[in-house]
Amino acid sequence: MQYLYNDGELYYFMDPESFDQVPLGQDLVADAIKFIRENDVVTVKFYEGSAFLVEAENFVNLKVIETEPGVKGNTATNVTKAATVETGAVVQVPIFIEEGELIQIDTRSGEYLGRAKAE
Repeated sequence: MQYLYNDGELYYFMDPESFDQVPLGQDLVADAIKFIRENDVVTVKFYEGSAFLVEAENFVNLKVIETEPGVKGNTATNVTKAATVETGAVVQVPIFIEEGELIQIDTRSGEYLGRAKAE
């Protein structure tokens, strides 16, 4: 299904074949929505006609919109800093990552995997 938008209370998803829209509450999308942009395709699982789970793709490429600049000379191994991506999720990234960069994230763990190529 395709994620359409949030109206402040519900999250709307659309079946691209039938164009049926399904509104879902925060409780069903809480873990996945951190990594989903409008128009992204997601998996919505149903049981007896009712949705019970929303899953983002396992790996997503998102743009860093806010992070502290790396400190020159701070090259110790495994030094990380917080970075906010375009969906609002906060991910720990290496100090060399800068605002505007595209990074790949594992949505199952929320971990930074590496720099991503432009889509």
